[in-house]
Amino acid sequence: MTVQYLDLPPLAADIAFGLMANYDADNHPQKVSLLAGAYRDDRGLPWTLPCVKQAKERFSRNPLSMHEYLGIEGSPRLIDAAKSLTFGTELATSKNILSIQTVSGTGANHIAARFLATHLKPKQVFLPDPTWVNHKTIWASAGPNVAQKEYPYYSPTTRSVDFDGMMLTLETTSNPNDVVILQACAHNPTGVDLTQDQWIQVAELVKRKKLFVIFDSAYQGFATGDVEHDAWAVRHFTAHLFSDAGPDQDGPGLCVAQSFSKNLGLYGERVGVLHLVVSSDVSLHGARSQFALIARAEYSNPPRFGASIVETVLGCPELRAQWQHDLDTMSSRIKNMRRQLRRKLEEFGAQGDWSCIESQIGMFSFTGLTKEQVAKLRDDYHIYLLPSGRLSICGLTENNIDYVAKSISDVVNK
Repeated sequence: MTVQYLDLPPLAADIAFGLMANYDADNHPQKVSLLAGAYRDDRGLPWTLPCVKQAKERFSRNPLSMHEYLGIEGSPRLIDAAKSLTFGTELATSKNILSIQTVSGTGANHIAARFLATHLKPKQVFLPDPTWVNHKTIWASAGPNVAQKEYPYYSPTTRSVDFDGMMLTLETTSNPNDVVILQACAHNPTGVDLTQDQWIQVAELVKRKKLFVIFDSAYQGFATGDVEHDAWAVRHFTAHLFSDAGPDQDGPGLCVAQSFSKNLGLYGERVGVLHLVVSSDVSLHGARSQFALIARAEYSNPPRFGASIVETVLGCPELRAQWQHDLDTMSSRIKNMRRQLRRKLEEFGAQGDWSCIESQIGMFSFTGLTKEQVAKLRDDYHIYLLPSGRLSICGLTENNIDYVAKSISDVVNK
């Protein structure tokens, strides 16, 4: 009998994780990683938020409960807290919002893609150009029959949002029920966000064209230190969907893929929530059962430990206040490193306008460095960033900022 084996060509390795492995193997004493999407303190080390430490101390008195299964839909306490954080107290009480705990923001994006590809059946999904690379992978896996289209998001010329290009593409090439991916704040990888006026215009277009939006919300509170400000776009779109309710006015709805990895430093605990918002004439009962079916097949039950941390922090006024202080600590350090990097580049005479580094927001900066310049930084100076020129601000410290700025200046000026 002949035994048949799968004969599959190997896929290309993930660029970011491949570069991280190369960095780990690099023995140069001045090596610097500007790759990872994870907060680091000024010593370049992982930082456990004090509110998280205190939360773990509180529920560690009953450790056995941390190892029991959650229901398929997750922790009700976490879901209620996450819903209130995302939509605000008033909108969160709506009966037209369905939420389920997921395996971080990636899991929320994946369940949303599978659900919409199967039941909404969009012809196209529109992704920002550029965007988080996993958006494309998720839709290729969960919605292989949905055509992926890119809409202009970033203009290298102005180093800001290409709003005219974005609006023109969505206006002229989208169809009813098509899906649009939007990032709620601290856009990855560019670090540039829409203004509130621009968000209002996008919301009006989405509703008029009857498009379905997925908000990827990975940085609420982490971006600016203000959880209310960072949720503004999601709340506006939700309120806009509910306004003038009726079959001729409403779009099909929206999803929010929410992650607690960044804003609570719970990268390994994989805590996320997926929210589905629909108009008043659509029942959520069927959607709830479909979400549960997808979750059951993919991972059965979401993680409990991280969920317990989040619900403890958000549910206790004292810990909630500490969390706000922790958000201020992280966002302030990032803003400070942005200011220093810009100033150092200008001091070292780096050619070009580097004001964009300070005007951008969040964890990442789109530097404008070319692939060749990025390769030279890696090969000659042992400084690692993505080929796109995306730089993680969190990798900068008081100890390496001069070396990084001088190295970038040397490469750019050559």
